[in-house]
Amino acid sequence: MNYTDEAYQLDAEIFTVIQRWHDHDEALPEDRFNDLALRVFAHQLRYNEPYARYCQTQGVTLERLPSSWEDIPPIPSAAFKEAALATFPPAQAELSFATSGTSAAQSGRHYMENGKLYDASLLAGFDHFMLPDHMRLRYLNLVPNPAQQPHSSLGYMMARVSERRGDGATSWYLDGDRFNIAALIGDLEAAVDHDRPVCIATTAFALVHVLDAMHERRRYFALPTGSRLMETGGFKGRSRVVDREDLYARTAERFGMTNCAIVAEYGMTELTSQYYDDVMVSGHDHSIAAVRYKLSPPWLRARVVGPDGVTLPNGVVGALVHVDLGNRASCVAIGTEDLGVRFDEGLVLIGRESGAALRGCSLAAEDLVVR
Repeated sequence: MNYTDEAYQLDAEIFTVIQRWHDHDEALPEDRFNDLALRVFAHQLRYNEPYARYCQTQGVTLERLPSSWEDIPPIPSAAFKEAALATFPPAQAELSFATSGTSAAQSGRHYMENGKLYDASLLAGFDHFMLPDHMRLRYLNLVPNPAQQPHSSLGYMMARVSERRGDGATSWYLDGDRFNIAALIGDLEAAVDHDRPVCIATTAFALVHVLDAMHERRRYFALPTGSRLMETGGFKGRSRVVDREDLYARTAERFGMTNCAIVAEYGMTELTSQYYDDVMVSGHDHSIAAVRYKLSPPWLRARVVGPDGVTLPNGVVGALVHVDLGNRASCVAIGTEDLGVRFDEGLVLIGRESGAALRGCSLAAEDLVVR
């Protein structure tokens, strides 16, 4: 089988997994996930030369393949800044997104061969975790505008969501690091006046500045029933970091939202798929201080690993490794500097590797409640 046929077949299988979960809530059994992950990995060893060379340093080759998806060597996310990690010529990419970096020279690229597969993944996850009630919302976006930053994966994501799931009145308020607060407040007023539920998509950094501006203006809103907010993190490289409990309490107060209407999304440019808080799909009320478990679609799975790369048991903090079948054309397994801990209910994020002393520490869920 040549490259084109093999890539088409794998993409078709992954697309089917996505569609069956999206349309029928069909799970992906462990043996099926394992089979697909290993075949995607073998495909990448054949056609992604930089990744294959890296795996060879880990003792893994086409002649010495692992038998479990948990043994696929994860490429460090920083490697995307060092090489074009793709199974195909990057010039043929349907989409490409810039990885994080303080300058163009420090950022890398994640190349997507199949834009339809990327769209299917992001929309299925968003529909399931952000739109379980199937509401058609007005999207107010405090994330990079793709008209200005066409290689922002977050901007692309919200443009697609707004186009496919919005009411046709999408707005963008972020211009570099400047926020058009007056326009946002005007649109919030219009949404209240016309009883139009909204979804505010924002980085944590942008949200802090919006709340500060609302405080200075002594503004509060009682947003229409069904309104929600998606917060994407985003303090990395910033001088100001705000406690999430305080951030969400202020958000609920200023926008007149319930706690369960504030959802944190966790994603990376190096991944095709995303994790979300469980608050909108769990079926019970969450206090601001309650533990928020991150859930993922079935084609994205996380390992929590120790310094030796071995998967740790539930309740033990370690570094996160993501295995994303949507990454068929790049690297299926990505190692990160993020720390987390897994429980039966889902994944809990701890922070960055600066807290590496936590690795290997055993925690109960109640130990993670913000106090």
